Amino acid sequence: MTNEGTRQKLPTLPLHTIWMLSFAFFGVQMGFSLQSSNLGRLLQTLGADPHSLGWFFILPPAAGLFVQPIIGRLSDKTWNRFGRRMPYLIIGTVVSAIVMFLLPNAGNLGFKATIALIFGAITIMFMDTSFNMAMQPIKMVVGDTVNEEQKGYAYSVQSFLANAGSVLASIFPFALTAMGVANTAKPGVIPDSVAISFYVGAIVLVITTIIALINVKEYDPETYAKYHGIQEEGPKESVMHLLTHAPSIFWKLAVVQFFSWVAFQYLWTYGTGAIADTVWHATDAHSAGYQAAGNWFGVLSAVQSIGAVLWALVLTKVKPAQECFAYGGSLLLGALGFGSILFVHNQWALLVSFMLIGFAWSAILAYPFTFLTNALDGKNNGTYLGLFNGAITIPQIVASVASFGLFPLLGSSMPHMLLVSAIALIIAALSAVRLLRGHV
Repeated sequence: MTNEGTRQKLPTLPLHTIWMLSFAFFGVQMGFSLQSSNLGRLLQTLGADPHSLGWFFILPPAAGLFVQPIIGRLSDKTWNRFGRRMPYLIIGTVVSAIVMFLLPNAGNLGFKATIALIFGAITIMFMDTSFNMAMQPIKMVVGDTVNEEQKGYAYSVQSFLANAGSVLASIFPFALTAMGVANTAKPGVIPDSVAISFYVGAIVLVITTIIALINVKEYDPETYAKYHGIQEEGPKESVMHLLTHAPSIFWKLAVVQFFSWVAFQYLWTYGTGAIADTVWHATDAHSAGYQAAGNWFGVLSAVQSIGAVLWALVLTKVKPAQECFAYGGSLLLGALGFGSILFVHNQWALLVSFMLIGFAWSAILAYPFTFLTNALDGKNNGTYLGLFNGAITIPQIVASVASFGLFPLLGSSMPHMLLVSAIALIIAALSAVRLLRGHV
């Protein structure tokens, strides 16, 4: 229930405070990017069949599908001395750090290949659950505390920190190899360049979370109710009721998100193998060429993140009436980047491809949450953001399941799977312009 008559505007926050609200996102995204940019390489090193990779890539979105709505719902009702959202960040960070030390050692524990792969899969499941638990509070606290005038800036800061964490995560294995750290290992063992990157990522995650916890002060129930124009103890509404009464833009954004995340799911699943094939002509996951491709994919992921940061600066100049066209145009540029990978056989030329992919990634991070939170009234922000995460996770699950038919249909060609990504982004771009015009 709203109470608009006594509602007070959220205060204008100092820029330092806005940065601190999202500071933990740097560490969380570094861990998430280490996983996403190295997962295919890790699994194939442990012995996974390329035809079965889709099964493993179902785990991350499946975790997010269930965890984020639960965390959103629970945190909407949580008020204790540690805050409203922050307790879940603490739990997520602790579990994430533990599993980031465990995963790179899956091949060092004396297990047979099959058991090592199962151990790796279980560790990945816990890692994704904890990453989602840590990530969701950071998104929600911005919606709780930042007014509409500053919200665009706040989410831009969040995008910047996320991409900065991604850059560091992506180049770390490459940089360690350049410094002489081993980039190959015996079959079934994760190279030191990757393992050390995960250890550093865990430490950075813990440090950034501690800094955020020291600096972020959430509103108490009375103050929150005053600023959002709601009762402290409003009527309880079921998740199904909230879902069926979601603003129309919730569902329209979900369509765009579906095709966008299908595209990126295939990038994370087949990206390393695709460039290993087209540039290094390597298909053996234990070969030096394949491991070199894995390192270069990390560099390309960093370029993607740099492109996203630069493009975010461009998007801040777009007028509200033109945002749907900027959204669609960014996705089209990303489609061009995806489609070019099949035809590029030079590792340096791929920098351009991934810069274009970064433009699309910037729009995907910047627009949907801004559009959605501006349409919400503050009563159930956490629950709605958690439910909206289904527009991210369900497409990834669908893409992974579909890959079991698509991959053999396309001649078991990883580069051709990225051509599917290009087609998906074209559909997403057209949907953004068609469905969102007049809403943003």
